[in-house]
Amino acid sequence: MKTLSSFFLPLSLFLSLFFLTFHDSTSQNLIQNTCKSCSKDDPNINYDFCTSSLQADPASQYATLRGLGKISIRLIRYNATDTMSQVKILLMDNNLDPYVRECLRDCLELYSDAITSTKLATKSYATKKYYDANVQISSIIDAATTCEDGFKEKNDTASPLTERNEITFQLSAIALSIMNLIKNNSG
Repeated sequence: MKTLSSFFLPLSLFLSLFFLTFHDSTSQNLIQNTCKSCSKDDPNINYDFCTSSLQADPASQYATLRGLGKISIRLIRYNATDTMSQVKILLMDNNLDPYVRECLRDCLELYSDAITSTKLATKSYATKKYYDANVQISSIIDAATTCEDGFKEKNDTASPLTERNEITFQLSAIALSIMNLIKNNSG
């Protein structure tokens, strides 16, 4: 009996490691293939940004394509929330140019609406109402673009949110692209 148990322990450890390695490799392939398709279909999506963003979420290790869509929407929400906090910090500067202050206030409202849109998109996505989720995510792209464009209305004004707006735009484009992949794969 002792020799049998000494055989099963190493075997079970080997099988556990094999399946963990296989699963990790499979999830990495899913992320890479998904991002490859997304970046091929949409010039606004950078492959490296896509893979690093999705891989940053620990849940992506075990996600399906549908799970990656959920993760992408969650990443938008985190980014929008963080951007809104950054805008609030920038608005505390008493020496801020009045035009920049006004643009930042507009961006604060746009990102507040974007957070609401991500909550709605999460619910729509969960119930497979992809059209509704698409509309809600598209409004987030519009919010990031409108925020950035507000600064451009005055030629010599640089946006302090350019990078954040670009990240919001790309994360939203990734979510839209994944939903499109799901729709194409299911029908």
